[in-house]
Order: sequence, then C-alpha cells, then structure tokens
Amino acid sequence: MSNYILGLSCYYHDSAAALIKNGEIIAAVQEERFSRKKHDSRFPQNAILFCLKSQGINLKDIKKVIYYEKPLLTFERLLETYLGNAPRGGRSFVVAMQVWLKEKLFLKNELKKNLKKIQDLLGAETLDIPDLLFSEHHLSHAAAAFYPSPFKESVILCMDGVGEWATTSAWIGKGKNINPLWEISFPHSLGLLYSAFTYYCGFKVNSGEYKLMGLAPYGDPIYVDKIKDNLIDIKDDGTFRLDISYFKYHRGFRMTGRKFHKLFGRKPRKGETELNKFHMDLAASIQKVTEEIVLKLAKALRQETGIKNLCLAGGVALNCVANGKLLQEKIFDDIWIQPASGDAGSALGAALVGWYQNYAKERIVNMNDSMRGTYLGPEFSNDEITKYLNHINAPYHTHNEADLFQLLAEELEKGKVIGWFNGPMEFGPRALGGRSIIGDPRNQKMQSVMNLKIKFRESFRPFAPSVLEEEVSSQFEMNNKSPYMLLVAPVKKELCTKMTGEQDKLFGIEKLNIPRSTLPAITHVDYTARVQTVSLATNPRYYKLINAFKQKTGCPTIVNTSFNVRGEPIVCTPQDAYRCFMRTEMDILVLQNQVLYKNEQPKFEKDETWMQEFELD
Repeated sequence: MSNYILGLSCYYHDSAAALIKNGEIIAAVQEERFSRKKHDSRFPQNAILFCLKSQGINLKDIKKVIYYEKPLLTFERLLETYLGNAPRGGRSFVVAMQVWLKEKLFLKNELKKNLKKIQDLLGAETLDIPDLLFSEHHLSHAAAAFYPSPFKESVILCMDGVGEWATTSAWIGKGKNINPLWEISFPHSLGLLYSAFTYYCGFKVNSGEYKLMGLAPYGDPIYVDKIKDNLIDIKDDGTFRLDISYFKYHRGFRMTGRKFHKLFGRKPRKGETELNKFHMDLAASIQKVTEEIVLKLAKALRQETGIKNLCLAGGVALNCVANGKLLQEKIFDDIWIQPASGDAGSALGAALVGWYQNYAKERIVNMNDSMRGTYLGPEFSNDEITKYLNHINAPYHTHNEADLFQLLAEELEKGKVIGWFNGPMEFGPRALGGRSIIGDPRNQKMQSVMNLKIKFRESFRPFAPSVLEEEVSSQFEMNNKSPYMLLVAPVKKELCTKMTGEQDKLFGIEKLNIPRSTLPAITHVDYTARVQTVSLATNPRYYKLINAFKQKTGCPTIVNTSFNVRGEPIVCTPQDAYRCFMRTEMDILVLQNQVLYKNEQPKFEKDETWMQEFELD
C-alpha cells in the first residue's frame, strides 16, 4: 500500500509543496515557478496540483498534509515582541495584526478551505480533507537536512532569520530520530543580522543576501571590529547575542535604525544607486563575521558530540562561502547541505517529519543522498515541446543526442550563450543543469555578456562552474563532490593568473575585468568559484554535454547560471523558456532535443499578443 504525505510551506516567502511516497522523495516544487511571481508566498495551489498529477493521484490518496511550522507559536512571538517594545512599533503592529486576524491566526481553516479548492480543480467527489498536522519551523529544517542526507548519524545545524522563536538550533540525527540539543531565540539572529546589512547596502531582504555575499570579495573587512564591538557579542562556542537597540526588524518595517546608521556614518543605500567601496567593505566585514560564527559553532558541536558528520539547513546554509570555509577547516569528516535550505525546503522537511513521526518506519540511507539531484519538478517530452513550437510557428531543428552534444560543444567554443532546458526542473534556488544558461568559461567576455545582456543584473555578480565530477580536483582546490553548488573553493593554482603591480592597486569593481585564471568567466576576484560537480548517474544529459565540450576543447568545465532574467523566477515550462530566450540576447535555445537559433525566429512582439497561452498535455 502506498502512503503519500504532502508537505506545505506558505504565507511567508517561497511557498512550496513536496510529496513523499513510503518515505521516498518523489516531487517538490516552489509556487513561484508556476505563478511567475518571485518568492511567491501564497498558498501553493499550482505546486500541489503538480505533485498530485505527477503521480496520477488525488487528495483522497494523501494520508497526511503537514504544514512546516506552528502558527500560534509565531503569533505568540509577535505579541510578546510588540508588547515588549510598546508603544514603539505600533504602526507595524496594526498592519501585522490585520494580516494575522484575517488569515494566519486561523491558518488551519484557511488551509482546509484551499485544499477543498484543489479537490474542485481536480474534479474530485466530495471527501474529507486528509489529516492536517503542524511541524515546527526548525524541526522542518532539521528534517530536510538530515533525512535525505547520506549519513546514519549526524549533527544538524539550522541557521535562518527566525522560525516560531528559534533562529539558530542544533540537533542530533540518528537513524530515524532527530533530537534537539539547544537553540538561540529571537531577536538574536545571525540570519537577520546578515539581512540587516543586505538592507543597509540597498538589496532586498530575503532575496538579496546572495548579492551581498557576491559583493564581499571586492571589499576589505575593515568593519569587523566595529560590528563585534557594537552589534554582536560572539562567545567562544559561536553562540551570540545582538545589541538589539541598533535594529528595527523586531518592531518596524525596516531592518536597521538610526543608531545603526550613525555607527556607520550614513543612511541606507537606495536600490539601484551607486555601489561604492563603503558598501563593498561592509559586505566583506559581515561576511567574515558570519564565517567566524559558523566555524565556531561547528567546532563546538564537534567537540560536544564527537559526531563526525554535519548537516546544514536554513537560509544561512545557502552562504556557500561560509560552507566552503567549513569544508577547508575539516572540522567534520563530511558535510551535507540541503539544496533547498530556505523555507521552500521546509515543505519537504515537514513531509519527512510526518513520515518518521507517524509511521515509525526505519530509515533507508542512500549512500549519495535521497534528493535525486533536486530534479523533482515538471518535465516535458519532445512531443510536447514540438507541439508547442509548431503552435507558435517557431523554427527549430531536432537532433539525436550524440549529434546534439557535439553541436552544442562547437557552439560553446564559438562563444555562444545557450539556454539549456533539460529534463525535470530543479527544486531550490539553484539551476543545476535542468533550467540553466550555459557558456564557455575560458571566454573573458562571458561574465559581462551574461550579466548585462542576458540576466540584466549587476555586473559584479559571479557565475558558477559546472564541472565533471571526476575532474573537480583538476580545476579546483577540492576533492569533494558538490552536486548542489553550495560550496565555494579556490580555483586550481596552476590555472590562476598573478596580478601585476598596477593591477594590484585596483579596488572594487575595477577588479572585475582583470582575468584571474584561464577560466575567467567563473573565477571570482578572490580566485574562488561556486562549484557544481556533475554526475553521469544523476544528470546524464548534462554530463554528456560537458564531456563533449571537454573532448572538443580539453576543458571539463562550463559556465552555468539560472535560466531567468533579473527579478523573475527560473523558467519552468517551454513557454517560459522561449519567452526568456526572445527577451534576451541569448544565441541558442535547447528544449530537450530541439535547437532554436535566435536569428531564425519570427519578430518578437513585446506585448506578446502574437503568442497565446498554450497548455501542454
């Protein structure tokens, strides 16, 4: 008998649904990919429909629906926080209470109402809603980190903004059990501290933190002491307390207050205005403080537990620079990071909590992991794709796989930028060869071309390499697998280029156009790269493409960035991919085995009235 459990995360940011069958992860996707609203927080109706349709089942087949946190505990935190700061924060309190009294306080009823809509959309007969249960926020993170991991036993470290009360928590996972060790509670939060600097430097909170991380290598960490002397007290074991008087996230709409601005001598940067050395130095400083805390926490946990493996989850676990430092320090024998570490991944964690707590089944450990490469979303056949292309009269060429990979290797070598739409869509924030834009890493112009003409984003943003798994140590100073692009490693010294005396005097964005290695498109200014290793077992087509490029050029690495433009989610369907292709200066679009050349396409009407919405079977 099949026991299906559905996990949900919604109403805050990055709504998602995940489906497991007898403990096996079989489908997971964010709502934003369907709604096309980045970080969509609404009820994940489309994500749920995909999960159910992917298995040909209905809600009546679901044993339990698990929500990723306990709303009443979050409400308790909000009330205590606002009352403790009254009368300050009154305006934001009124706004927050309007939302809570309208829907969040009665979330169980709201979820049931929306699940009944799912029944209606599927044309199902009237039936009772499956059991609706609630996990805890950090337990969902811990479950998402440990249960899919390749470890029988592990320390689990969860770090994010805030759950119900916890902001940082440690757990021990053993077999099918997860037990708590300790937690740090709101308002003392490493995630919110990092987000405060994200806000102060002019980026959007909950989405711009990775921009701050990418900006950090351009600056010098000259504000570390100022941060540690004023904003945060870090203990030897990595635990910490913030001086909350510098912040406003606990009682207002903004992250930082006047005292914070006075400390650093200016008001927050407004978005799209100039980024200067001040912002780069701030980014470098908070990044270094974050790394110090993560390393101290890890060392203390290893000493305290003696356990050799570490699992990471929560938004801070997406800080791949800090993850890379953890790896280099060799505090733990092995590290595994949940690729969907944010709240979207908590939908999966909630489902896994439901399975192991309600069915008491023994856990089967996969020696690689149980995430199936994160390829857990929608996929489209060649027949579906050609039907769509014929419908819109888009010229295309169909190739068998051997010819396709050879052709694309040649086009990459010529400097072409290619949209690569392949197999199931990835779950989580990273494109991993399912919905990617790819290029030649040896091409010095590739970074600026991709940033400015394809992605329409800030020029300083680095690109990641995808490298054949067995070749990683020939390209980077690491021997570990990194299938989810969550580890930063130095580029191999033999491939790096030394700076001249004059080049060493450059600072900030001036450094951008100086090639640092023979792979300039993926080498950041500090000689590092965010590495994805590609396995034949996990993504055979992507592996074969990179291998064809290696056979052609001798280089086992390509540039990989997510298939989207700035401000939009990663593409999901062939329609999304074609629109993105036509809006940008991409040269070639590959939809499974179909190749489209930009110069052969019909004139693109910006209002898109010429292209009707077309439902795929």
